Amino acid sequence: MEEGLRKRPEQDEEQGEYGSEERGPALPEGRAGERRGETARQLIRRAKQASRRRFPAEEKIRIVMEGIRAEVSVADLCRRKGIHPTIYSKWPKDFMEAGKCRLRGDAKRDATSQDVHDLRQENERLKLLVANLSLENLTLKKSRY
Repeated sequence: MEEGLRKRPEQDEEQGEYGSEERGPALPEGRAGERRGETARQLIRRAKQASRRRFPAEEKIRIVMEGIRAEVSVADLCRRKGIHPTIYSKWPKDFMEAGKCRLRGDAKRDATSQDVHDLRQENERLKLLVANLSLENLTLKKSRY
């Protein structure tokens, strides 16, 4: 099958400006902002990726929790929410893995109020240091002239 997809040297003369018939015609530059040499298959793939539904994390959690409660079957839940069952099957796995990491303490924790206070003080001290150095620099420059 690969031999049929490879380009033969005599095909070079037969091919038009826009590319091989086997790969699909490449679009000319300037057409809807696409890149020159992009095949139709690549264009379709990019369009599908751009139009793919993306669920926020909160919505995924709600859907997974509905599935865990088992009030409705997973197939009905997927049909109602408009997702493919294979996509749904990945979400509970990811949900459980994230929970395990969090319980083990692997997750990054938010800073405590004391940490925030200390960082603000350090930031203020560094700002004063920069201001003092800038002032010294300016006075040294003025004293030269």
